[in-house]
Amino acid sequence: MSDDPTRVQEFFGSRAADWDSRFPDDGPAYAAAVADLGLRPGAAVLDAGCGTGRALTALRAAVGPAGTVIGADLTPEMLEEAVRAGRDKAGELILTDVARLPLRDGALDAVFGAGLISHLADPAADLRELARVVRPGGRLALFHPVGRAALAARHGRQITDDDLRAEPNLRPLLSGSGWRMVSYVDEDDRYLVLAVRPDDIAPA
Repeated sequence: MSDDPTRVQEFFGSRAADWDSRFPDDGPAYAAAVADLGLRPGAAVLDAGCGTGRALTALRAAVGPAGTVIGADLTPEMLEEAVRAGRDKAGELILTDVARLPLRDGALDAVFGAGLISHLADPAADLRELARVVRPGGRLALFHPVGRAALAARHGRQITDDDLRAEPNLRPLLSGSGWRMVSYVDEDDRYLVLAVRPDDIAPA
């Protein structure tokens, strides 16, 4: 379940204009997931695959005015919608592939990724890149406002055993990419995986 970056751009680019209006009630779920990430005032956080920036306001509230919030996305149209919604005031927006982040090693305290894992071209390598830019002890949140079963049903599909987001698949993927899973929740109204970059594991 990986995706070519050009296909990702085409998929989200064509849906950017009405993305927020299709999912108008997701705000509280985003805010709750950001709260579970445990950010402290002054922290530096990346919203990886930020889309229209729906997490940016909650991330800014968590880290405060002294913190750093960066929203990175591959799709120009999504970032344009984030600006149109005024969310660029909550963080710096950068047009980039999360596979090649223009950030120094250990620059961040945390990464937030909403709906991210299903759209990574090379999940293991891309998760290693996220680990690279996070300090030891830093955290990763992989989030979706609905669980796997509810999302599959929305698209008229069934959950399959090869789903990367399933715990038996995701746990070893994370551990091989510089992360250690610390919690896994997959319920109808929430999908949230929290992981930490251990002090004793350097990303390959």
